[in-house]
Amino acid sequence: MKVQEKKILPRMLCSAMATALLCAAPLMAQADETCQSPYMAKITGQEDFVYIWTLGVEGLGDGQDKLVTVDVNPNSENYGKIVSTISVGGRNEAHHSGFTDDRKYLWAGGLDTSKLFLFDVASNPGKPRLHKVITDFVDKSGGVVGPHTTYALPGRIMITGLSNNKDHGGRSALVEYTNEGKYVATHWMPTDQNLQGAKKTGKYADGYNYDVRVLPRKNVMLTSSFTGWSNYMMDFGKMLQDKEAMKRFGNTVVLWDLHAKKPKKVFDVPGAPLEIRCAWQPDHNWCVTTTALTSKIWLIYEDDKGEWQAEAVADIGDPSKIPLPVDISISADDSRLWVNTFMDGKTRLFDMTDPHHPKQTYEKVIGRQVNMASSSWDGKRIYYTSSLLANWDKKGKDNEQFFKSYVWDGEKLVEQFSIDFNKEKLGRAHQMRFGAYSLYSAVKPMLQNAATATLAASSPTP
Repeated sequence: MKVQEKKILPRMLCSAMATALLCAAPLMAQADETCQSPYMAKITGQEDFVYIWTLGVEGLGDGQDKLVTVDVNPNSENYGKIVSTISVGGRNEAHHSGFTDDRKYLWAGGLDTSKLFLFDVASNPGKPRLHKVITDFVDKSGGVVGPHTTYALPGRIMITGLSNNKDHGGRSALVEYTNEGKYVATHWMPTDQNLQGAKKTGKYADGYNYDVRVLPRKNVMLTSSFTGWSNYMMDFGKMLQDKEAMKRFGNTVVLWDLHAKKPKKVFDVPGAPLEIRCAWQPDHNWCVTTTALTSKIWLIYEDDKGEWQAEAVADIGDPSKIPLPVDISISADDSRLWVNTFMDGKTRLFDMTDPHHPKQTYEKVIGRQVNMASSSWDGKRIYYTSSLLANWDKKGKDNEQFFKSYVWDGEKLVEQFSIDFNKEKLGRAHQMRFGAYSLYSAVKPMLQNAATATLAASSPTP
């Protein structure tokens, strides 16, 4: 683990008093990563922690999946260091995680065992604790396998499933729970056999699922599509050589009535559309996704007639080389989009000023492989992790496993520190979520202690 001091770092530092004022300030231009639900409580000021949902590796450390907490506040004496780890028992194919709307709990799923782990991050943001484990997800949901995205709705968590327990294929559903972990409902994806009232706009209605995002002011919910358990648990090289397996990928984005939870339109978006990110500005009625197998940016947008459309708007790298775009991160003003490509280990920045014609403006190699990206609301900080899936990660020396912190200075990414998850015997670093004391208290504990000590010192002796 190495912390690099950069010229830009002193500008990020502030006094304890300034930090207290920032923490107490009303919500303005700074908040948590931009991929979160609009219903969710936001961070004001500098994030204090990044929670990394990590896949266990047999023979490395305890071999278990775990939540790893890293201190990312430059003012902290623990800056750039791991401050907490929680192992959850066994390997579940740890993948994605997401907060409840009040940010009290972080829900994290296992794609293999279909377990859901609820971490209490509010009681002590620097040291989360395992609050609850849901083991009956498949039974309660009616056969959904592989909980993926855990997304905050008011008082609810919406979970996308990647598979089912009948054929372990890609047909699946959305599953709704209360924040505390009580099952509410299952909403199955539309298929050719049962469109559920949805309009099929192309040739596909495959019933596949992956990510979910919402635009509440338009009463819109969007879901994307990937592949089932039989593929995502298969060795990557073996799958690439299996012609039948390569046919088992999703090719759709579904438009839903958000409030009714009913599908309305099924768009053809060929090539496994993965992460969805929706515009934040009130006059921007669009969302974007990228296709893993065809390396394109797709725009899902409302046209001048009030109808929603899907359009491929840009290539990512050289599609013929299948760079495999994975995670994306949009800026708070919707002007920029970071796109990670797993195979070449690059992050690319696209100008989204005209969302119908994105233009790449910057790229950088982050590592031999790269997957997830998480940005701060102000656009100044971006974090990266390496792992895609246990059986899909690269082998040998190319199997770098890391968490890296960068500052975007407006022209280039400047690395701040890096943690080698192999060296630290932690496992495969996957998804990140931000934590901050400011979510739960106006003043950080260390500042409260300092204020108490100052008050005591200035009080007259009885």
